[in-house]
Order: sequence, then structure tokens, then C-alpha cells
Amino acid sequence: MNDHEHTYSIQVTWTGNLGQGTSSYRAYARAHEISAAGRPAIPGSADPAFRGDRMRYNPEDLLVASLSACHMLWYLHLAAEAGVVVMDYADQARGVMVETAAGGGRFTSVVLRPTVTILPGADPALAAHLHTRAHELCFIANSVNFPVTCEPTIVVANP
Repeated sequence: MNDHEHTYSIQVTWTGNLGQGTSSYRAYARAHEISAAGRPAIPGSADPAFRGDRMRYNPEDLLVASLSACHMLWYLHLAAEAGVVVMDYADQARGVMVETAAGGGRFTSVVLRPTVTILPGADPALAAHLHTRAHELCFIANSVNFPVTCEPTIVVANP
């Protein structure tokens, strides 16, 4: 099979000029908007630890969310193909980022903790195993240089 290239165009616009630009570290807000043609804007900021607005998403939040959403979408696809009917899926993902002495930092791990509810009659072992394949196929997990693990909980719905 040939590889297919996909391109993603996103615009990030800083909206945090408080009138003095970046005249000092405290003179500006970290507010920005993430947008793409024809889609609603996502309000962004820095992590509150870095003078950001806790009411807005920060890049670290969005990285963890991207890993979680990519895994979920692959999982749902695989479940549909395998005849495992998923009725509910909710992930409580958690990422760990460590700051370095030089002022930068990096993610050291992300753990996905999806709770998946399947219909009675579906094979819970198969439903759990599909997470392994979803992880192998996830575009985002295949693009990061830190471990991403999955600790699923499978729940069989009441008949």
C-alpha cells in the first residue's frame, strides 16, 4: 500500500496584547485563539503555572486531548468492525510534563483511562484487546517520543 500524505492547516492568533505588547514578561496575556477554516475557534492560553488563563486550553491540555481522541476514534472504528457495540466511551486521560533546569520541559508519559460500555453479548475480552490495536494505529501516539499507555475499563451494559 502506498503512503498517503495529509496536511493540516491551523491558525494560531495571539489575542493577549494588553496595550504594551511584550514590553515585559508581565505586560501581556498568554491568550490566543486556535482556528481553522469553517470551524469554531478554540480559546487557548499558557498553563496557569506560566501566567496562563486556567479557563482556556493550553498546549499541554491539547496534546493529551489529541492522544485521547485519536485512540478513541480508532477504538470505535475497530469495535464497529469487530461487532462490539459500544454504547458509551469516556476517557480520563492524564499526562505528565517535567520542566528542565534549562527552562524547557518535555512530556514523560500519558496514561489513557477509558471506560467503555458495551452491549450484553459482546465479548469483554475482545473489547479490551481492541485497545491494543487502537494504540498501534493511533497517528498521534505514533508521533510522540514518550510512552502512552492505556488502562481500559470495560463495562457490560445492563440488559
